[in-house]
Amino acid sequence: MSERFYVEGGKRLQGEIEVSGAKNAALKFVAAALLAPGKSVLHHVPRIKDMHTMLALLDELGVRTSFSGSTLEIDASTVDSYTAPYELVRQMRASLVVLGPLAARFGEAEVSAPGGCNLGLRKFNFHVDGLRALGANVELDHGFIKASAPDGLRAAEVNFEYPSVGATENVMMAAVLAEGVTIIENAAREPEISALAGFLDSMGARVMGAGTGRIVIEGVKELQPTEWTVMPDRIEAGTFLMATAATGGDVTVTNALPEHLKMELEKLREMGVDVSATPGSPGIRVKVDDPASLSGVDVATLPFPGFATDLQAQMMVLLTQASGAGIITENVYENRLQVAEELNRLDAGIDLFGGHRALVRGPRRLSGTIVQAPDLRGGAALVMAGLVSEGTTVVDGATHILRGYEDFEEKLTALGATVAFTAGAPVS
Repeated sequence: MSERFYVEGGKRLQGEIEVSGAKNAALKFVAAALLAPGKSVLHHVPRIKDMHTMLALLDELGVRTSFSGSTLEIDASTVDSYTAPYELVRQMRASLVVLGPLAARFGEAEVSAPGGCNLGLRKFNFHVDGLRALGANVELDHGFIKASAPDGLRAAEVNFEYPSVGATENVMMAAVLAEGVTIIENAAREPEISALAGFLDSMGARVMGAGTGRIVIEGVKELQPTEWTVMPDRIEAGTFLMATAATGGDVTVTNALPEHLKMELEKLREMGVDVSATPGSPGIRVKVDDPASLSGVDVATLPFPGFATDLQAQMMVLLTQASGAGIITENVYENRLQVAEELNRLDAGIDLFGGHRALVRGPRRLSGTIVQAPDLRGGAALVMAGLVSEGTTVVDGATHILRGYEDFEEKLTALGATVAFTAGAPVS
C-alpha cells in the first residue's frame, strides 16, 4: 500500500512558519562526525526519512546515535565496520559521503554504488577521481566502491570539471586528515559547503575559501568531536515561499536566510511578488493578492549562486498561476522535468521540448486528480499544485516527500491548507 497526500484546493496560505534544519547540510555533518572518535552533538536536526536512513547506516558502521527532540548525539568511538550496505545507499544517494571520512580516518571504506532519487545518471566518478587524487586506491567491485589508503591520504590538487556538491564535500572531508595542503579547484559554492567547512573547522580542521570556487585545506593529524547547529533549509524555505505566491497568500517564513535564496527571490520579485526580509531576525515574508497579477519569467537552473534545481519544480507550479509564458531550462539533472507530465494530468498544459526545457503558460485552472511523485522535490511541487487545483488532488508516492520535508503536512495545515497524509488508505 502506497503512502499518499490528499490535498484540497482553493485555500490561501497565511500565517507564519519556521523552517527546519537543512537536510543537505545535516546529512553531511553526520558523515563528518565519523572523522573524530568521541561524541559530537548536532542541534536543529530535521527528523526526516533521509536522516533516519543515514542513522541506520551509522548503526551498521558501529556508531552509537541518539535523538532527543531536534538534538542528535553521534558517538563515533566505536566504528567496527567500513561498509555502507546496498539496501541503505539505495534509498539515499547522499550516503556516498561516508566514503571520504572513512577512508581518511581508517584508511578503508566500502560503499555500495548509489541509488536514490530518479534524476538521471548522477555519476559518482567525481567522488572516485577526487579520492584517487588524494592517494586512495579506489575500485568498483561487485557493485561496491572500495577505497583503501593503508598509509593514509596525501594532499593533492583536485580539479573538478563540474562543481559537484557531493564530491566537493567528500574530498573536503577526506583532505582534512591528509598530509599536506590540498587545493580543490572549481569547488561547489553552495551555502552547505561553507557550513560543512565551519563544522570541520570546529573539529580542529583548517579549511579556507569555502563558498568560493577554490578551497584550500591544510591537513591535520587528528580531529576532535564538536557541537554545532544546523543551518536553515533553504529549499524548504523556497518551497513555502513559492507555495504562498501560487495560492495568493501572505506568509512569513522564519529561520530563513535571504542570502541563501538570492536568485530565487530575484525571480519572485521579477514576477511581481511582494518579498521582504523580516526585521530583527532571519526570515522572509511573501505576499500576493492575486496570483494572476504576477507575470511569467524565464528560469535556468545552475549551481549556486544560480537558481537551485531543487526549486525548479515548485517554480513550474507557480508559473501555471501567473499571467503569460515562462520557459524553464534545466541544466543540472537530465530527468528533472518529468514532473511536468504529472502536472499535465492536473491540466497544466506544459510543453516539453529539447529534453531539458519546459514552456509554461498561465494562468491555468488546474483540476485535482491522482498524480505520482517522481522524486523528492517533484513530489513537494505536486502537493503545491494540489493547493491551487479545483477539488481533491491525491499525490501518490509520498514517501519521496518524507525524505526531505519535516512535518510537511502539519506545517501546511498550520498555514490554512487542507492536507492529509495516509500510509496507504485506498482511493475511493
